Amino acid sequence: MKKNVGQTDRMIRIVVGVALLILRFASILTGTMGVIAIVVGIILIATGFLNFCPIWAALKINTKKS
Repeated sequence: MKKNVGQTDRMIRIVVGVALLILRFASILTGTMGVIAIVVGIILIATGFLNFCPIWAALKINTKKS
């Protein structure tokens, strides 16, 4: 896994992921939207901490500065 997520991209992913989880656990997003928020939030946080995004890799996008 070659790192392909830059610092700004990483911080945005983590902040948005945490925000989605907060919205779900504060019962603002419920039902199907709540489940989607949990899944997307976890994925965003994971890709932020791993500095790797498989979708970016498939699209040959790299936001990490060399």
